[in-house]
Amino acid sequence: MSKKDIEILEVRYLRGPSMWTYTPIIEAVVDIHDLEDFPSNLIPGFPERLVAWLPSLMAHTCSPGVHGGFVMRLHEGTWPGHILEHITIELQNLAGMKVSFGKAREVTRRSLYKVVFNTLHEKVGRRALQLARELVLAAMEDRPFDLPAAIAELTQMADDYCLGPSTQCIVTAATKRKIPHIRLLENGNLVQLGYGAAQRRIWTAETDCTSAIAEGIASEKDMTKRLLGYCGVPTPEGRVVESPAEAWAAAQDIGLPVVVKPSDGNRGRGVSIDLSIQSEIEAAYQIAANEGSEVIVEQYIRGIEHRLLVIGGKLVAAARGEEASVIGDGRQTVRQLVESQINSDPRRGKAGEQPLEPVEIDRAQVLLQLERQGYTPDSVPAAESKVVVLRNGNHNTDITHLVHPDNAATAVLAAKIVGLDIAGVDIVAEDITQPLAGQGGAIVEVNAGPSLLMHLRPAIGEAQPVGEAIVESLFPTTANGRIPVVGVSGSRGKTRVAGLIARLLRLSGKYVGLACSKGVYVNRRQLQNSDGANYAGGERVLLNRSVTAAVIEQDARSILIEGLAYDRCDVGVVTNLAYDADLAQYHIHDDDQMFTVLRTQIDVVLPSGTGVLNADDPRLVEMAELCDGEVIFFSLNADSEVIRAHRAKGGRAVIVRDNRIVLARDGDEKGLTEASAIPLIAERPEETANVLAAIAAGWALNIDTALIKSGAQTFGSPG
Repeated sequence: MSKKDIEILEVRYLRGPSMWTYTPIIEAVVDIHDLEDFPSNLIPGFPERLVAWLPSLMAHTCSPGVHGGFVMRLHEGTWPGHILEHITIELQNLAGMKVSFGKAREVTRRSLYKVVFNTLHEKVGRRALQLARELVLAAMEDRPFDLPAAIAELTQMADDYCLGPSTQCIVTAATKRKIPHIRLLENGNLVQLGYGAAQRRIWTAETDCTSAIAEGIASEKDMTKRLLGYCGVPTPEGRVVESPAEAWAAAQDIGLPVVVKPSDGNRGRGVSIDLSIQSEIEAAYQIAANEGSEVIVEQYIRGIEHRLLVIGGKLVAAARGEEASVIGDGRQTVRQLVESQINSDPRRGKAGEQPLEPVEIDRAQVLLQLERQGYTPDSVPAAESKVVVLRNGNHNTDITHLVHPDNAATAVLAAKIVGLDIAGVDIVAEDITQPLAGQGGAIVEVNAGPSLLMHLRPAIGEAQPVGEAIVESLFPTTANGRIPVVGVSGSRGKTRVAGLIARLLRLSGKYVGLACSKGVYVNRRQLQNSDGANYAGGERVLLNRSVTAAVIEQDARSILIEGLAYDRCDVGVVTNLAYDADLAQYHIHDDDQMFTVLRTQIDVVLPSGTGVLNADDPRLVEMAELCDGEVIFFSLNADSEVIRAHRAKGGRAVIVRDNRIVLARDGDEKGLTEASAIPLIAERPEETANVLAAIAAGWALNIDTALIKSGAQTFGSPG
């Protein structure tokens, strides 16, 4: 019986580098059944329907390598697995997740394929795959598919699960600097940059340098102003009030007009400005009280509100605020005008995800502003009449290049006085290009955890590199957040090799984290007594802020089903290669496929690092050319052709000659120790190659040879 279907049989999320790529992917095994006999060009109208639904597919270059390359393949004839890959990628792109990598490869038998694609979050990627299958089948069968609903669903999932844009810009900047990252919450913005003791943490626009005391000060606007005033920073006069009557009294003392605002509000909520009438001031008090714990009445500073972003003691970006207003047409209400003229702006959306928030017309702050002009939300303004809806906030124009140096220095000083490493400093001034002193300008607020979006997506002007500035403040140019990481893989002997390498690193003074099949250890203290030779075990080591060097064992199965626990390593060791029949369940059936899996360990070696390979295994010798760094061979055959050729090119090798373990390079050989002096070899000669591998790793890590000798001769348990 004919079966024209795309059946998803298996789905795996590989979080780390794998045989496919360096980045997180989803790998799906799909069966296209009888569709194997129906490539895209044999299904009438199918390519046309796909492109009509998804015209953005024209941007997919595919194997032809040109614009429209994938569409060319559709018309020439390609198979559902390949099509599913591209549609899954495109659905994610349309949902705001910028991904591009994908592969589709036939495996095991006819009609069975592995479909692989990038994703920024496992849950979103899995759902995108399901929706892509439904879309492809609908296009094949010429039946409806609700594409807008599918994109809306994925967009909402991306909003719920992916990093927010502010955090993502920092992570992207770190990635450009080759600084690794680990997300610490499944659907939150807490991220670790770097590994072990070299790590730093960010949470949106806050870092592990953001003082809790400073954040507390910034949240108390009255306290902030007092501290700034003590240090000579210009601030408006003001005081905390506890009732509408007290607000009016304070306003008269300070001098009209005034601003009424909550002491701990944010994003302009509850702030009413330029108030002179008692009824307005008393109404503004209640609005502010509903948004914060205390209410402040302060002097109104004439001018435009500017947000200056200070990072690490430097002014990095600045944006100018503008009032939000509508123009009447004599037909629509203010409410309708706000929706059509203000809230339709694509830059307005959910707080933290878009630079501007939608205007809530029924918010008390807005109602008061309308009332002052003689309007309600349901009023119909005359044609061409201007109605101001909000007078503060709305920072949407980049003016970084216009800030006077004195004003920049004042903003930096304000952040320093409060104690913030990242601060949004609000300055009101008529002209930001001139010093504040000559125009009566002042700093009105200092904000912790400021929004970065206004600087990343300004309506006017250029985006500023705020993510790069935050990364630079955390990691000076010479720092990369890395500790020495040693990855160990292969078919046999991995645990022994990993344990001895950890021993050598400890002797060299490192605080060592070890994840191996016998457990997870930190400086010989066992944290886990179950198998730790996997992604979770490796990540546990890399999260530990005490660890100054990490040794992580992972076998072919772990690489296949979850990927490596780290992005790159300083030393990658592959002990040997032998096909494991148990891997057939993952569609690995021979030595060639096993090679493809294990080469991942060598693929991730840093250019400054070293691959350690077994010269007595011909397949591992082939891996040497895949290493971005140096290669050190180890061998039981001191004069093999591989060793001679490698040494002739200046390469290093660890060999056994006349029962002595020798460190060899070019024509030089340095005896390390008698092989029989190492208890492990004396008791079990078959462990010799494993000891050589560990010694080669120690040599690659520049550990003193005396310590390598001592470590090998006293090696005991893996921890």
